[in-house]
Amino acid sequence: MSGFTDTLREILRRALSRGATPAASAVESAGPAFLTSPVRETRHAERDDLLSAGLGRAGLVGPPQPFADMLRPTPEEIRRRAIQMSWKGIAWLQPLAAADTYGALAAVPGREYSAFARVPGAHSTHRVLAQVPDAFDRKARCLVVAPASGSRGIYGAIAVAGAWALPRGAAVVYTDKGAGSGYWDSVECTGVALDGTRAAAGTCELEFEPAMPLAGHDAIGVKHAHSGDNPEADWGRHALQAARFGLAMLDRAFPAEAPFTARNTRILAVGISNGGGAVLQAAALDKDGLLAGVVAGEPNIHVAGGRALYDYATEAALWLPCALLDPFFDNVPGLRANPLLAATAIARGATLQAQGWLDAATPHAQARAALAHLRAQGWQDAALRSAALSTILDLWRSLAVLYAAAHTRSGSGPMPGGYQYAALDGLGHPAPAPELVAATWWSDAAGVPPGQGVALVDTWQAAPDLHAPGLLALRALWSGPDVAARALRAGADATRGAAPRGGLPVIIVHGAEDGLIPSAFSSAPYVAQARAAGALVSAWTVSPAQHFDAFLGLPGMAQTYVPLVPYVHRALDQLWSHLVHGAALLGDLRIDAVPGLSPTAANLRLPDRG
Repeated sequence: MSGFTDTLREILRRALSRGATPAASAVESAGPAFLTSPVRETRHAERDDLLSAGLGRAGLVGPPQPFADMLRPTPEEIRRRAIQMSWKGIAWLQPLAAADTYGALAAVPGREYSAFARVPGAHSTHRVLAQVPDAFDRKARCLVVAPASGSRGIYGAIAVAGAWALPRGAAVVYTDKGAGSGYWDSVECTGVALDGTRAAAGTCELEFEPAMPLAGHDAIGVKHAHSGDNPEADWGRHALQAARFGLAMLDRAFPAEAPFTARNTRILAVGISNGGGAVLQAAALDKDGLLAGVVAGEPNIHVAGGRALYDYATEAALWLPCALLDPFFDNVPGLRANPLLAATAIARGATLQAQGWLDAATPHAQARAALAHLRAQGWQDAALRSAALSTILDLWRSLAVLYAAAHTRSGSGPMPGGYQYAALDGLGHPAPAPELVAATWWSDAAGVPPGQGVALVDTWQAAPDLHAPGLLALRALWSGPDVAARALRAGADATRGAAPRGGLPVIIVHGAEDGLIPSAFSSAPYVAQARAAGALVSAWTVSPAQHFDAFLGLPGMAQTYVPLVPYVHRALDQLWSHLVHGAALLGDLRIDAVPGLSPTAANLRLPDRG
């Protein structure tokens, strides 16, 4: 009986720590039918506001916000740190950045409404979170839908959407689009509750809990990889559900002015990277006319005439380490300072030669041949130079592993290529994750291991080219004839995008030097396809701009590239002027910017109209 009492006491303690008693949760549970949880409502004043959690610019730039009890952070502490780390992961907040690059970052008091939702047929849920400022503009009603970029958590688009929308009195609704950092600890059988705290299975609904035990010793579960859902195929549905959730929460916030609908509230959708792909998918599925306009920055979108991310990520993971020895890459910031570059290039060249893909004999000849191969596959020189940084950081392999599991819907089973996610002991072997590390996963992790104490474990690695066995297996899933390869290609095909619904204005903003999602493989073929279908699409090409604004804080990067997100904000300005004031859309733009300057309005070098 004492064990039962302790369990009940723990359940009550967790409920109270989330600011809701069991009875209060029942009262809060009303909402759209696609929700699987009660709606959690919290109020936020200047000290913990909607935009920066009370941190302002100085706090966002500073070290990660500490927890009073590092093992048991409160929901308020976790939220503050999650907002801070989401800003750090997306925005350029270094001294060279102008004070108003992402707006003034003044406090925006208001309310947040969060819940778990599910699209039809999905195994796992996705998060939705609406931010409604106290100063919501009831005369110019606007709701901005913002899917997270990459595989980030629910605040992953705050620097993109919140920075533009909240200070001007618009509401924002976010979705993690079936990904996020609600990691599952298979040793402790814990996941993440709605309020961001870690909780044991069975005590409350968790962000992610695998249907079956995970394969692998001491494995850690990541929703994007292990849900069995192939979330990318549903990104558009995630975004449209988020829009409907946002309207319902505006009804709740302002009942006297309800109902909020697409007829009386302008709904804009904006996202970058995977979030950009999500809003373009939503634009194609929006048969009910929810959306009034869309801005997609550097979108990961797969259409006919382009290439799927998995295709070129596995190609880059295999070929770029060899190519980087070529003098073509000499001016890439920080590249030649990498002490492992030459040894890695030589080992990879030998691997490619053993596969019969290279016939060059010397390392430098192999590098030259590898570079020629990539160019022949459609890689443009500007993209290749910034792709080098993704190679140094091992991003290609990280993405390939995650998307192999997602596209094949491997779920709780073994991940393709002999990989798994786990914490490591002092000898580099999978081990239980320290509680101190697990407490920061939801706030700090980006949703794509390795990172934040979660390692990408390669069980097939072998000298001299350690990662070659696993990478060759991942590449074979794209090019091979077997059942697993057919399953992966079917999963990639399920993510294909289509043209937006007729009459919907869409602005694409892409960096000419984007090496992670090259425009030649993604936005360029999308624009061609959309225009062939009669869609209203404008394409802005920014140069020199690569994929990650946050990377501009690295040595030499701010002197080489300009940030892209400020252009996404200007595209939103242009879209708003078009919708509200009837201003003509600017159309296609080639913006030649100057790196090393603060991205003020003058330095952005946009046409002076719209």
